[in-house]
Amino acid sequence: MNFKDLGLDDQLMQAVERSGFEEATPIQAKTIPLVLSGLDVIGQAQTGTGKTAAFGLPLLQKIDYSERRIQTLIVSPTRELAIQTQEEIYKLGKEKLAKVQVVYGGANISRQIKQLKNYPPHILVGTPGRLLDHLKRHTVDLSHVETLVLDEADEMLDMGFLDDIDQIVAHLPQKHQTLLFSATMPSAILKIGKRLMHDPQIVKIKAKQLTTDLVDQYFVKVRDNEKFDVMTRILDVQAPDLTIVFGRTKRRVDELARGLEARGYNAAGIHGDLSQQQRSEVLKKFKNGDLDILVATDVAARGLDISGVSHVYNYDIPQDPESYVHRIGRTGRAGKHGVSVTFVTPNEMEYLRVIESLTRKRMLPLRPPTEKEAFAGQMNTALEEIRQLIDETDTDKYLTAANELTSEYSILDIAAALLNTMSKEDAVSKPVKITPERPLPRRKRKNQNCNKFKRLYDKRRSNGKREKIRRHHSEKYQAHRKKQRKSYKK
Repeated sequence: MNFKDLGLDDQLMQAVERSGFEEATPIQAKTIPLVLSGLDVIGQAQTGTGKTAAFGLPLLQKIDYSERRIQTLIVSPTRELAIQTQEEIYKLGKEKLAKVQVVYGGANISRQIKQLKNYPPHILVGTPGRLLDHLKRHTVDLSHVETLVLDEADEMLDMGFLDDIDQIVAHLPQKHQTLLFSATMPSAILKIGKRLMHDPQIVKIKAKQLTTDLVDQYFVKVRDNEKFDVMTRILDVQAPDLTIVFGRTKRRVDELARGLEARGYNAAGIHGDLSQQQRSEVLKKFKNGDLDILVATDVAARGLDISGVSHVYNYDIPQDPESYVHRIGRTGRAGKHGVSVTFVTPNEMEYLRVIESLTRKRMLPLRPPTEKEAFAGQMNTALEEIRQLIDETDTDKYLTAANELTSEYSILDIAAALLNTMSKEDAVSKPVKITPERPLPRRKRKNQNCNKFKRLYDKRRSNGKREKIRRHHSEKYQAHRKKQRKSYKK
């Protein structure tokens, strides 16, 4: 659908054209008319589907710019997502001269208070904790808020922000519009929506629209203690440009980042325990291409919109199948090709099948590379780097020293030494300790086949002894035993 058909004014259409949007995404086409009409909306939207513009554009149109007061409040679970949301809405509202401010923990609160007082924003974006700090200090006035946006609601639920949200909502006018967006749609989210919203309209993008055909999806079946070595070999063979590696826990992210650095890779990790400055520095390096591999938890990666990510590695398979779709959405963007590789232990294969049923796409098995193949990949990468180095170097300045070297050593020896320096061969043998994670619980299979006459026992302890108590018998089994007893009497 074209944006012109969604009821946006001329100034916002200029912003749409300037941003390079051509056609509205499914979430935008369904959400924008509902928001403009003033209805409450519950929307399921993955990052990368244009979710921010889906609520940002209609909100910018509804604001009364003659009044300098907070008319829209957007609550985000993480600092990174809050900052990114503020930046995107600010760009979309340039023609309207919209004032958009962000408040989050880890930043100087005095500076935020000064900005709120001297330049009251039309739209305020913030994290739950910092918003409560401002409310307690009476430095934020939410009495004129007409629209509340709860972004990434499932993450806020997982992070324990539900009570904070209730306290924030208590400061809003009784009559206001509420928009709730979530990457996944568990029953708990729907309950929250019904409790905080009035007759919400549910916008849910079908599963086939949540995944992308531009991402080649593979899985590697491997034991947990072999994952790291196998992953580094795959990295050497595939030689990705920008890569995100997903770990299930903060400890896992720290260990993976340290291990990759020890093996000679340009890697760093982000998770919720890092300070805002540390996380911002890592993300800045990754966006600028100064960092090749970003290791992250699901929560820390929420809201990241970084172009050029060519590969995603799921070191730990996610327990929630829809989180998998969110992860692979980091690559295959803007018409570019992407690759995802998921490492699966033997007892996690059921999770893989559930993910495949959600995405409606079969993952292809990937054979782990051998050490020889990994070494060949390292050499190819080193050769490319050396060629680039030669092209960018003013070789005339070093001819005297080069002649001196070639008089002592053969050119082959010099080239071999350079290849050894540029490759990771010396670091490959370094031992890396990755603490085993508790395996995911086995998924219960429905309609398990059972023997007709199988006895079911319930083990109970009594006086230090185990009793085996028969619980169920089929009618056929009882008839069979009755027939046996008759035959014994005869």
